[in-house]
Parts: sequence; structure tokens; C-alpha cells
Amino acid sequence: MRLKLRKAQAAASDIVLLFCDESEALTHPYLARAWAKRGADLRVPAPGQSKKIAMMGTLDWAQRKLIVTTSRTKRSTDFIAHLQVLDRLKPGTPVKPVVLVLDNGPIHVSKATSAALAERAHWLTVEWLPKYAPELNDIEIVWGDLKAHHLAHQTFVDPDVLDQAIHRAVAALNSERNRDLLGNQRISA
Repeated sequence: MRLKLRKAQAAASDIVLLFCDESEALTHPYLARAWAKRGADLRVPAPGQSKKIAMMGTLDWAQRKLIVTTSRTKRSTDFIAHLQVLDRLKPGTPVKPVVLVLDNGPIHVSKATSAALAERAHWLTVEWLPKYAPELNDIEIVWGDLKAHHLAHQTFVDPDVLDQAIHRAVAALNSERNRDLLGNQRISA
């Protein structure tokens, strides 16, 4: 119920609503919407051992913009580094309150993260999601879209190449999501 209220406030431009979570991307390919001849195995070359890149992400709900930082680990220090990127969203004067929606994951409730969030309490309010409720976090849909459409069916030779591909994919995703096909034109029938 509170989340619906927050979304209504964001739609009315009363607040900035941010959904935040982390995910991982693999150097081995994601197989999404692929086909093969009947009876044949679908095989995609994936040499070596799969490595991963952690993605810390924030979705600006009203602007439909995804902000992603990447790292080799998924620790509280990585999340705090992502919060430092979000500091750029901090209003200079109290214009709009910023609400950050977080789950109760270990890196979000650690002592270091709690201290980092407390430092930002003058401009950032945290709205905690219930445990084990990913369906309430709107960024989960964006993670799925990123992996299924922008990172699928590709093998990356090393984590650095994957890291670059993630940032290109986020830029493409933001461009797609913010494209206004009708150019704000009113259509009457």
C-alpha cells in the first residue's frame, strides 16, 4: 500500500522514487528465446570457466532511467560506492524528497551501509521492502530485460569485456525506455 502511495507521489512529481538492488552478469551466455531444429541440442560455445560481474543498480521510477555501477564483488563497500554515485541526485536545496526503495539484503542492512545511509538521511529516505518480495521491486523487471535482450546469446572473453558490454547495454536500455515514439503529441479520434 505504501509503495502505491510512493508511486502516486512520484507520478505527481512530488518525490524522486528510486528502486535499488543488485544483480550479476556472467561471461557465459544467457539463453533467451532461442530455437533449434527438433531433436537437435542448442549449443552456444562457452569456453573456460564462467566469471561474473556484480551490478549495483538504481531505477529512477519517474524518469525511467537506470543507473548502474559494476564491480567484481557484491559487498557493502560496493553498494556504498554506488550510493556515492547517487549523491549526484542530491538536491542542492530541498526541492523534492528522494525515496530509495531497498530490500533487506545483507549488503543493505550491514553496519557500514547503515552508517552510509544515515549520512544521507537529510536528503534520502529509505523505504524498506519486506523480505523475499522481489515482485515489489520494479528494478527486477529491468534486470530481466537487460539480461534477456541486451546481454543474451553472447560469450564474453573476460570480465573487463563484460563490464564494458554492461555499460553499453545500460545506455541502450535507457535510450529505448525513454524514447517517446509519439513526441508528446495529442491524438484525437
